[in-house]
Amino acid sequence: MRRKLSSSAEEDNEGSTANHSQPNHDEKKKPFSTAKYDLTRHSDTLDRRKVEKALAPAQLTPDTCTPPTKSPPPPRKSEVLPPGQTGDKMLDARARRNLRIRSPWSCSLLTLTATLSALLFMFYILHSFATRQLDSKGCDMYYTSSMFYHFADFDTEHTRFASKYSLHLYREIGYDEDSKVKGVPVLFIPGNAGSYKQARSLASETVRHYYNNVQQNKEALSAGATSIDFFSVDFNEDFTAFHGQTLLDQAEYLNDAVSYILSLYHDPRRSQRDPALPDPSSVILIGHSMGGVAARTMLTMPNYQSNSVNTIITISAPHARSPVSVDSDLVRTYQRINDYWREAYSQKWASDNHLWHVTLISIAGGSLDTTVPSDYASLASLVPSTHGFTVFTSSIPGMWSGADHIQTTWCVQLVRPIARSIFEALDVHRPSQTKTRAERMRVFKRWYLTGIEDTAEKMLLHKEPTTLLTLEDQSNSINPAGKRLVLRTLGKNDKPNAHVLPIPPQGTPGQKQFTFLSNLPLEQGADGGHLDVLFCSVLPLQPGHSAALFSMNIDLSDGRAGSTRLACKNAASDRIVLPASYRTSVHPFDKSPPFSYLQYELEDLGEHQFVAIVDKASGTTRAWAIAEFSDANESIVSVNTGLRRLIALGSRLKLPAERPLMTKFEIPALHSSLLAFKLRMGNQVCGENAELFTPLLRQYLSEPHESRYVVNVKGANVSLHGIAPFMPPPLRSQAANNGLSLQFWTDPTCGSSIDVSLILDVSGSMGKLVIRYRTVFAAFPLLIVALVLRKQFKLYDDSGVFLTFMESIDFCFRTSMPLLFLALTVLSISLAASSTANATAWSNWGTNATESAVDYTKSDLLLGSQDPIFWFLVPMFGLLSASFCVVINYAALGVVCLLQMPMRLLALRPKWRRHDPTRKTSMPAFAATSPKRRIITASVLLLLVSTVIPYQFAYLVACIVQIATCVRAFRHAQENRSAANHNFYNYVHSILILMLCVLPINIPVLVVWIHNLAVHWLTPFSSHHNVLSIMPFILLVETLTSGQMIPRASVRLTYVTNALFFSLAVYAAVYGITFAYLLHHIVNGVAAWLVALHFSSSSLSLSGLTRILDGDDKDGDVKKRP
Repeated sequence: MRRKLSSSAEEDNEGSTANHSQPNHDEKKKPFSTAKYDLTRHSDTLDRRKVEKALAPAQLTPDTCTPPTKSPPPPRKSEVLPPGQTGDKMLDARARRNLRIRSPWSCSLLTLTATLSALLFMFYILHSFATRQLDSKGCDMYYTSSMFYHFADFDTEHTRFASKYSLHLYREIGYDEDSKVKGVPVLFIPGNAGSYKQARSLASETVRHYYNNVQQNKEALSAGATSIDFFSVDFNEDFTAFHGQTLLDQAEYLNDAVSYILSLYHDPRRSQRDPALPDPSSVILIGHSMGGVAARTMLTMPNYQSNSVNTIITISAPHARSPVSVDSDLVRTYQRINDYWREAYSQKWASDNHLWHVTLISIAGGSLDTTVPSDYASLASLVPSTHGFTVFTSSIPGMWSGADHIQTTWCVQLVRPIARSIFEALDVHRPSQTKTRAERMRVFKRWYLTGIEDTAEKMLLHKEPTTLLTLEDQSNSINPAGKRLVLRTLGKNDKPNAHVLPIPPQGTPGQKQFTFLSNLPLEQGADGGHLDVLFCSVLPLQPGHSAALFSMNIDLSDGRAGSTRLACKNAASDRIVLPASYRTSVHPFDKSPPFSYLQYELEDLGEHQFVAIVDKASGTTRAWAIAEFSDANESIVSVNTGLRRLIALGSRLKLPAERPLMTKFEIPALHSSLLAFKLRMGNQVCGENAELFTPLLRQYLSEPHESRYVVNVKGANVSLHGIAPFMPPPLRSQAANNGLSLQFWTDPTCGSSIDVSLILDVSGSMGKLVIRYRTVFAAFPLLIVALVLRKQFKLYDDSGVFLTFMESIDFCFRTSMPLLFLALTVLSISLAASSTANATAWSNWGTNATESAVDYTKSDLLLGSQDPIFWFLVPMFGLLSASFCVVINYAALGVVCLLQMPMRLLALRPKWRRHDPTRKTSMPAFAATSPKRRIITASVLLLLVSTVIPYQFAYLVACIVQIATCVRAFRHAQENRSAANHNFYNYVHSILILMLCVLPINIPVLVVWIHNLAVHWLTPFSSHHNVLSIMPFILLVETLTSGQMIPRASVRLTYVTNALFFSLAVYAAVYGITFAYLLHHIVNGVAAWLVALHFSSSSLSLSGLTRILDGDDKDGDVKKRP
């Protein structure tokens, strides 16, 4: 059926619509040619703009918050209606169809389904993050009696930041309340928005430990230990994580503070140090969060005093990567600092390395730290293992628990080992006040690492025999070779008793290793404990000479002839503490006394012939001990299953009935921090004999040093911080990755096998995405908005119809979005495959190559994944970002509706005024503002940007102005049924969505600026006053306030517009997460192009610019302001 419309009717329709929307408009209307339309078969091939003009009289009021109730006018007589259908019904159907297409609230079924599915999936991910694979908190609060001395004389004569920052000295009430310095200087550096008072717990522990323990320990004092002067810096809670210049300012101030602190020890009025001791020449630094990064930055600054820092301990510090990338200075500062450290440690000769004397320790909180990803605390790409390492709090002996970002500053189980390690690293007899670098590294490894690591140094090899053990051949039995020693009770005899195990000779097949486990502590000394483990060699000494050669004599022969004398070394210094595991154990950090564990390779025992387990308990106790020599091929099992098979099917392991004390499963394929698994373990059945302990599990990675213990194992969460997204590759010497290892200690006397299963935890793995990919939503939404705007402008230039945001995103869901996601997925697979190949090449590379060959930026692209198996992340985050944009769109629509309601109420007039023919029917929505006033306003704003305020503040103002423009455009489109008004509102609304997606990139720097004003720091930023970074936005927003619709572009200009938006989409996906700050500048370029399109309808002259700002453009396609 065909319907004919006469040209006169069409002209009447167009004229009536134009007159209704703007009665005073007298411009000449373009003729509308007569045409025939087949509404049943060929309507979707017509020019939509002409169809809408033809159907304008029948259109319902568009863009309203509530549907209109007024009935449409009847059809004209010239229309041919189908049989059985009245004109009212036909027009109602067409009006409903047009409203469904053009209303900004409308949403297609495809878009609605995709959005709801993505939002449900996002809720699922957040729920998994909050409820799955959670670590237990085991930190105890530290309480102090603190007081701080403020150094008021550290003023502008010493530093230019004296009016903003300050320096304090900590003192403990009841211990040391003197403001004079007397010990070794230690400086605490707070992190992002941190307080100088966060030093209280650690400083209090150093004071109490010195006065309660060190001061009475003559051996420690002679070794160089002394008191500590704990300083702390007040940064006025600066936001260092958001602003690179603030980080540089803090580093400069810290160097000034170090110089001032060292000068205090030269002033007799301020110092009480022993004059015989050398004055300190260096300061120990302890940095929390971004304070650790500021500590490393100090050594790269021009005002750094050489050798004034040689020990840096950082806590929860993001060393490897900036936590956010919204500031260009911050990203460049990170790159410069890390390049400086890498270049220093790549030097061949120590004399060329300015950091050769520096030790750097990084302590990470683990999964409980949701402020900064603990992956970023890794030093693997910055420092060789000879100068530093990364350790997680769950690995530190005695702590065995994760800690969140703030807990690391007051956790008792953490501050105690840190304080004790600092005291042990001191040497007050040296100008640096610390031991040599190698000795400091040895101290820190002993306090922070488990001692089970392959690189752990055994003190037994460096000791001399100190114990003479005399045994009677008849009364002390020697355990048969290869047989396990099991002592279920100790102290059965009234006197000490020795159990001797012969050490297998060197070269014995099977790679033997010695393991020992007991629930008693191992202590050194004559009365140090109930149990000693001695490694002995036969000593042909004459009687009576033992007292002169050995500090300890254990004579178990009762003076009888035929005894054997052994020169022994006590293994107590190599004791490894493990959390106790019993049926009643719940957490590894429970208060139960820990187990004592020893582990030696056969090569470490080459100079010894026997192992003596000496039972010195005076009465029967419930203590036990197990010692054995086992084969490495029995205790170490390699699981050579591929990652895809592990993900799909999991793995089933088995501990045999005849097994050693310790069994380790190595799973090289499991090295990703994005995967979480569930471990299930069968029961340990011991039969007639009661079990000595329940199974104990240690899951660990060799680099970084992360160990997690599970006591009384029945089930466990398995997830570690291995290879993480966006992380740079390690130094070449550390490139090898052994993957996940599962180490089990089980009671070998039970004689029953135990089944172990490992399956993928899908929900837990989804939760791992939150902390590592939360910055995706600062970049990927711009990908979606760019595609939407590209589609809107393309159709507008072709047909003159500017689609709503939801119509355009529906088109993108069907066309461009799947294609782009497919291309990005292929790119991610390619990047991950090349990254894996490069990692294999580096691990096999010789040691004589230069470090510069390593590409430390290869993980910066796209989602930073280094394994092709995570290809699905690109379309997944794309869909989530699309739903995020839909939410932003409806949120913006809701705000616009709420804001236009007061304007609508103010526009209401009494009935007698509405029917007064002498009054205008409506007030203009876009009242013409003086061009001179607009130019002056923009100029003043640009002048302020160039001098006082950052351009981020001007951008926020532009967003507010754009919201006001949308409100006025929405109200005008609601009151006037015009396609031009509809187009203009859709245009300004989409520009608002684009600006809102860029706003989160600018907010952090704006927060820093406001904070500086709050602390009365009025020095302007040096890097955020470029007027070109905001001028296009200001010009575009000012142009839109006049109600000026962008003209339709020619074919060539359309190609440029499409290319700009497509480039923005690709950059947002590929580089947006790593270099988010550049997204503002790219969108700024897009805004400049839109301004140029606005100007293209008039001559490029001052008068033309005035007409554009005034909204009077007679050459454009739209002849009136909406």
